[in-house]
Amino acid sequence: MVMKRVVPSDLDDVRAFLRLQPNRAMFPLSNLHRFGLDGAAPYAVSMWMSKVAGQVTGVLSVTRSGTVMPNLPEADLDSARDILRETDISGIIGPADIARPLADRLGLSGRSATLDRDEPHFTLDLKDLQCPDGPATLHPLGTADPEEMIRWRVAYCREALHMSPEQAQRQGEVDHDTYIAADSHRVLMQGGKALAMTGFNASLPDIVQVGGVFTPPELRGQGHARRALALHLIEARARGVTEATLFSASDAAAGAYRGIGFRQIGLWTLLLFETPQRITP
Repeated sequence: MVMKRVVPSDLDDVRAFLRLQPNRAMFPLSNLHRFGLDGAAPYAVSMWMSKVAGQVTGVLSVTRSGTVMPNLPEADLDSARDILRETDISGIIGPADIARPLADRLGLSGRSATLDRDEPHFTLDLKDLQCPDGPATLHPLGTADPEEMIRWRVAYCREALHMSPEQAQRQGEVDHDTYIAADSHRVLMQGGKALAMTGFNASLPDIVQVGGVFTPPELRGQGHARRALALHLIEARARGVTEATLFSASDAAAGAYRGIGFRQIGLWTLLLFETPQRITP
């Protein structure tokens, strides 16, 4: 099936399709909401869609920085390959049941990558949220010591994203400033001591995607991350958010998420290449 380039007049139909399963499409939905279609920002998206009988059946999203985000049926994979033929692809992220087949069809499976794994993918109806008791309270990221918070983010980039020390340092500094500007992240604190960080890496008025949850190694196993996240979700629920989604980098993290009510719905692929890749001719 041939996919066509999405233009502004198509966006209502595209959003309606992605909204059918928003927990599988938070990055394209949020990036579209924040940066618009075909924008200049690194995370701005260009999109292609397929239709059957006038209804959208698949959407391919590609950020300006080269991240491919598929929400497609397998019938669209050949068309996606044609679209991406001249693209420098920095990564493929999305539900594993389509991201992995797309990587195979593009001939990119097995290429040198900084990150190549499938993580448990979870969702939570916020009416089912369970918040652990405890004296620690949640605070905006900007109220915590910036040097400590940057160190935490650098450690997260090294541990969870497998970045080099130099890349992690640069990314950690950028992320810290970005999170404060967006008011997207929070820190759990007690008596002036920071215990854990949590945040949202994609947000819409009714659903958020959790990302960047971190507890320093010496404070792990004490329930700080689950309390931090639960309190942040309570805050989001108060402004009308009804659902949260996330994917988990470790068994310990998955256990913490289940402990506050998340349930697994599938697997999420993170395939991030060491250098931008072109598909096999």
